[in-house]
Amino acid sequence: MGDRWHVEVDRALCIGSAQCVHLAPDAFRLDSAMQSHPTEPDTDAHERVLKAAEGCPVEAISIALLGSGEPVFPPEE
Repeated sequence: MGDRWHVEVDRALCIGSAQCVHLAPDAFRLDSAMQSHPTEPDTDAHERVLKAAEGCPVEAISIALLGSGEPVFPPEE
């Protein structure tokens, strides 16, 4: 069984660019206020979700390993 992730979008940072929806349409959606939300906050690890986080122009998306909370994105510096 592969890793599972917890995905969050910081609504204070999200500008509604929809890059995440474009890159991972099954993993993110925009609400009526044009704010992004993960369709399933706890999800299987997948490259398209990571690409969406990396592609967010304001780095509003964070990903952590489910259970341990170890950061996947953005990486710890």
